[in-house]
Amino acid sequence: MSGPVKIALVGLGWWGQKMLSVLEAAPEDIKVVRAVEPNADGVRDLCDAKGVTLSTEYADALKDPEVEAVVLATPHSMHTAQIAAAVKAGKHIFCEKPLALTAEEAARSVALCADAGLVLGMGHERRFEPPVADMLAKADSGALGRIHQIEANFSHDKFVTIDRDNWRVKATEAPAGGMTATGIHLLDLSVRLLGRAESVLCICEQLSSDLPQGDTVAAYVKFAGGGTSYVSASLANPFMSRFTVYGSKGWIDIRDKAHVEAPDGWVVTSAMAGGPIETLEIGKAEPVKDNLVAFARAVRGAEAYPITGDHLVNNIALLEAVFKSSRSGQIETVAQPALEKVEA
Repeated sequence: MSGPVKIALVGLGWWGQKMLSVLEAAPEDIKVVRAVEPNADGVRDLCDAKGVTLSTEYADALKDPEVEAVVLATPHSMHTAQIAAAVKAGKHIFCEKPLALTAEEAARSVALCADAGLVLGMGHERRFEPPVADMLAKADSGALGRIHQIEANFSHDKFVTIDRDNWRVKATEAPAGGMTATGIHLLDLSVRLLGRAESVLCICEQLSSDLPQGDTVAAYVKFAGGGTSYVSASLANPFMSRFTVYGSKGWIDIRDKAHVEAPDGWVVTSAMAGGPIETLEIGKAEPVKDNLVAFARAVRGAEAYPITGDHLVNNIALLEAVFKSSRSGQIETVAQPALEKVEA
């Protein structure tokens, strides 16, 4: 097929509306033709203004022959069942993070999509930020040498005033403070750079808010192939996003000027062996859009989607161990289910 990939956007909350907005800039690649939102009255005017068909039932999107793919901006615990239903209906899937809350569920979803020949995209837009993409390319080329360590923080206070009944702060959806909201992106980049994680120690505390699952979390990860990553996140301090990678030939520190909801560019500080420390400012970009466009181009067969099944499963395996360690206070081993052994 040709032309823009026609999608159903499932979930029109804060982030679903963000995606609906940015996709207006990519009409040649992807088009929202349907939206699904249980609270339809709250978004009816928005959908009418955008010319998007609105319904309250996910099944409506799966039965719609015009819909080629679904984009899931839904509570985390719903992803596994929603992906299975989309695969059964023959729809490609783009899922907001995290893919699942257990490694077994993640592996099952990856296997289902692979066996059906369907593209599975993931809401890890951090990979599509220009300085992050450049950093990954340098690491892949060997320009940074052997990667030794990663230090990263992604914090914001957007949830301090959120209703405590909101799914985003419930134990069933978001254990370990901000790890599913922000830290998951840092775990993803760590896995991308250092491979499968071996063990993790996580500390989660409630320090300055009444957020029920804690407001401050830190995880120290050891990787099977060597190297470590320190990932931290707060849901109770002003915005901060920093990712730093240290290698034997150089290091790169990337700091966002603003939350990806309204990106405003980046400040990149780096040094290569024998050279000076340099600082560079990178202009605005829209990585949320760029990730969705990459997904659409993979659906059309124009290019491979860069987030692989192994990356997805390794990330959720690490996330699950983070949850376990946050409860036990002990170093926990990271499980690793084999994709080919997961029953669909």
